[in-house]
Amino acid sequence: MTYLYVIAGAAAGAPLRYFAASHVQGWTNWTFPTGTMFVNLTGCLLIGFIATLAEEREVINREARLLLVAGFLGSYTTFSAFGYETLELLRENLVLRALLNVGLSTSVGVLAAWAGMALARAGT
Repeated sequence: MTYLYVIAGAAAGAPLRYFAASHVQGWTNWTFPTGTMFVNLTGCLLIGFIATLAEEREVINREARLLLVAGFLGSYTTFSAFGYETLELLRENLVLRALLNVGLSTSVGVLAAWAGMALARAGT
């Protein structure tokens, strides 16, 4: 049953990501990826809000959290998980781990994207 909550949330998050990112990008008409940034930042806002309601105020039950966080936000953006997990490390006073998470996720993520592009180009 757990998977059904995640699937239901993901079914809503993925199309909303496409709609929001493409519309914001179209409105700005910049070469900067404003659509992706909008999705990532709104995802971070939402995961902070939802996690606080679930953990501190106990307003959201486990099933709703699975639907909203793992499902919806998981398909809307994984950057929200990155932001939240970094804050969790900071909340636990694991500053070095938080900095490592930010540094490695960003730098290695960019390098991995470059490597993926290079691999794809090598095959053509």
